Order: sequence, then C-alpha cells, then structure tokens
Amino acid sequence: MPVPADLKYTETHEWIRLDGDVATIGITDHAQSELGDVVYVELPEPGRMLAKDEVFGTVESVKAVSDLYSPISGEVVDTNRALSDATETVNNDPFGDAWMIRVRVSNAVDLAGLLESADYEKIVAEASH
Repeated sequence: MPVPADLKYTETHEWIRLDGDVATIGITDHAQSELGDVVYVELPEPGRMLAKDEVFGTVESVKAVSDLYSPISGEVVDTNRALSDATETVNNDPFGDAWMIRVRVSNAVDLAGLLESADYEKIVAEASH
C-alpha cells in the first residue's frame, strides 16, 4: 500500500492528518502489517491531555501488543469507538476508517518534527533490510 503524501509520519509508525487545529492520528500500513491481525485496540477517553511522544493507547494483535505514541501535544477530542467492534479495520484501512484519535493541537511546534511521506518510506525501507 502506498504511503499517502498528504499525511505526516513518525518514526514510531503513526500518521497524522491536520485539519485546522485538529489532528487525526492512526497507525501506518507498515505498522499494521508488522503487527498482523489486530484483535484489540485501547484508546483514551475524550478530554485527556496528551504530551508529545506520550503513550495514548495500545494495539494488540495475534503476535504482540504495541504502544501508540502521540505525535503532538493536545487534548483528545474524539476517539474511533468503531474500532472496538471492528478491529480488522486497522488491517484493512489503516489510513482511512481505522483512524484512532483526534487531538486539538496545543503546540504547533510539535508539527515541525514530523516526517514527510518520502522520508517515512526511507525509514521503512531501511528497517526491512
């Protein structure tokens, strides 16, 4: 699956889509493929304040449990509750319906450290060698 050019990325395999001051966050196709079949997703409640790089939840698969890291600081304004009943969405549509949280950005400086799609693709390519 191609890495969408309109998103920003982290080295820990989260993606972020900015819409005004609200960021939608999920995990990348590479992350879900490394995990295997996702069986459980734990996400924070709206209203929780997150610091950049703070663990905001977990994804459990048949292979492992992985922490989810917030690429930015801010307040969780929405979580994707549909994932608890349809965890397979994480595997089937990681860049779309499997978004995990929406966060109101509290520090725009956090955005400067995010990766462009080409830079993220290089990291994934290096990791698979």
